[in-house]
Amino acid sequence: MNKLMKSSLAAVLALGLVGCSGSTPAADGGTTDGGDEGSKITIGFVTDKGGIDDKSFNQTTYKGIVQFAEENGLKEGTDYSYLQSNTDADYTPNLTQFADEQVDLEVAAGYLFEGAVNDTVKQYPDQKILIIDVGWLEDSPNLQQAVFAEHEGSFLVGVVAGLKAIENGSKHVGMVIGMKSDSMFKFWAGFQQGVWAVCPDCIISFDSCEDFAAPEKGKTLAQKQFNNGATVIFSCAGASGNGVIQEGAERRGNGEDVWVIGVDTDQYEQGIYEGSVAEGNEKSAILTSMMKRVDVAAYNACKQVAEGNFVHGVVNYTLADGGVSLPENNPNLTEDVLKTVDEWTQKIISGEVTVDSKAIETDDRIQ
Repeated sequence: MNKLMKSSLAAVLALGLVGCSGSTPAADGGTTDGGDEGSKITIGFVTDKGGIDDKSFNQTTYKGIVQFAEENGLKEGTDYSYLQSNTDADYTPNLTQFADEQVDLEVAAGYLFEGAVNDTVKQYPDQKILIIDVGWLEDSPNLQQAVFAEHEGSFLVGVVAGLKAIENGSKHVGMVIGMKSDSMFKFWAGFQQGVWAVCPDCIISFDSCEDFAAPEKGKTLAQKQFNNGATVIFSCAGASGNGVIQEGAERRGNGEDVWVIGVDTDQYEQGIYEGSVAEGNEKSAILTSMMKRVDVAAYNACKQVAEGNFVHGVVNYTLADGGVSLPENNPNLTEDVLKTVDEWTQKIISGEVTVDSKAIETDDRIQ
């Protein structure tokens, strides 16, 4: 494991151990009393339409809750549980159900909850809520808003994609997002800059599924981009991204030199393709993944509530503190690529390179 990746892993583990203190990561709000240290708490998690088993955003968020629960002897169904949202109309009723049950903490997965969370915070002023990917709601003592430097992590996977495109001679990569939003465009901004930092003449295809729960749309868009010449696609689409990964895995299984970059969690195992398994030597279509540690955000909020120091306001998770990163292990990346990623990581952390969170909208290199 490279030096900077070891440092990044240590930072993530530190986040889980110490919680959000206002410095690591940075919090723009304050703390409120939430209970006695070491006391058991109850937690309610509400998924977006992608569902609890989306292998991405929802599943990773719940992983943080489960980790906290297992470490503290909480029982699923009694002390913590989730409600799955099948449509946008389910968000408010699901949040209301947990609030009426007076759980100690509610966790809402994603910016689509903006309106529902805003209403719930006002209707239930004693109900502590964590919302992920929203940082613009009015500050309230019972609301924590976790935001991530997606552009910084996406810059790094953009570097990986650009180097791979140079290696295979295509100089053409792609990106598929779930829906157009502020957080999605931060992913897009960082990816652009990372690709063009190492491959200034690379072409980037860009498409939106306009749905986080439609893997068939993701698969169709991946087909289009691969057919048009993209050889690496960055999938940022929640459950819709499962279709992108499936398309990449099928093509690699058929001998095509194409790759997919995962998101939110390490999606390597999800990209293992048929015919590649021989004596446990599985091969995956996942080149690497942009880890967005929503599990750490959920874990930290649970820990704060249990210890009576719930942080309200905006809490930032960045590359410097391990809030975004590449996975610890990257079987499909060479040491030279990892060294280059480490060099760019250090430049960003030191401030030598600043990654813009605003994407370029029009450019001859964008398809």
